[in-house]
Amino acid sequence: MAGGGAGALGGSLVKGQQQGTLEARLAQYSKPKLLIIDELGYLPLEPQAGHLFFQLISRRYEQGSVLISSNRPVEEWDEVFGDQVVAAAILDRLMHHSHVVTIRGDSYRLREKRRAGLRGNCLQHRQRTTTNATHHGTHEQQETPPP
Repeated sequence: MAGGGAGALGGSLVKGQQQGTLEARLAQYSKPKLLIIDELGYLPLEPQAGHLFFQLISRRYEQGSVLISSNRPVEEWDEVFGDQVVAAAILDRLMHHSHVVTIRGDSYRLREKRRAGLRGNCLQHRQRTTTNATHHGTHEQQETPPP
């Protein structure tokens, strides 16, 4: 198992391309049985990072599991990747064998602040989507209403 933030992953792939070590980095991220990519969509990826992200997902397709957490629904991933075609190609591979879990409500951090008495506009309900794309399985979606 390996994992990290989407921004760091994208940056690592871009750096690998610039330094001539992209193939080694793609191989490194392709080895684990489970690759966890956190916070996809928190910040948009640079177009180059989006294309390299596609290469990674394409390489892992039907070879290893990928778990992605995102605060953006998949319908908005073209904005995350800055390219509708790249987003569609990534989603095509991820959704083929996946389980999608949609959780609506406060993050655990905001929920704790709310319990401590903090109120305000910053505590609006958020949506978090986790996509678990495996090399086997089915696609299902589950929504959890806010507490």
